[in-house]
Amino acid sequence: MEAVVIVTVLALLQYLYFGVQVGSTRQKSGVSAPAMGGDPEFERVNRVHQNTLEQLVLLLPALWLYAQYVNPLWGAGLGVVYLIGRFLYSAAYKKDPATRTLGFMLTFLPGAVMLAWVLVVAVMSYL
Repeated sequence: MEAVVIVTVLALLQYLYFGVQVGSTRQKSGVSAPAMGGDPEFERVNRVHQNTLEQLVLLLPALWLYAQYVNPLWGAGLGVVYLIGRFLYSAAYKKDPATRTLGFMLTFLPGAVMLAWVLVVAVMSYL
């Protein structure tokens, strides 16, 4: 389970890092709080941060359920794929949002696969 803890902490640190980028870009671009728009660079960085939060809602419960009911090392491995996907997503989205697909898929699929697998295991155990 230590690997799952490490991946969880790394995912949260990654989210914090993206948040720091939002604050830095807000200051650099002159977008004063509470405004959420006005500068395209700020809007892209902010959207990466918000989308990361949306994906964490799927990843973290799926990761822990998968670790508990299926395999913690495989769960941690899928979590690493998520982390790589998030960095690819961030780089692509900041450059050109139309190129974010690979990063998004590497982010979305690990959580979705773990969640579906856990559901199958739970249903099979129930029957």
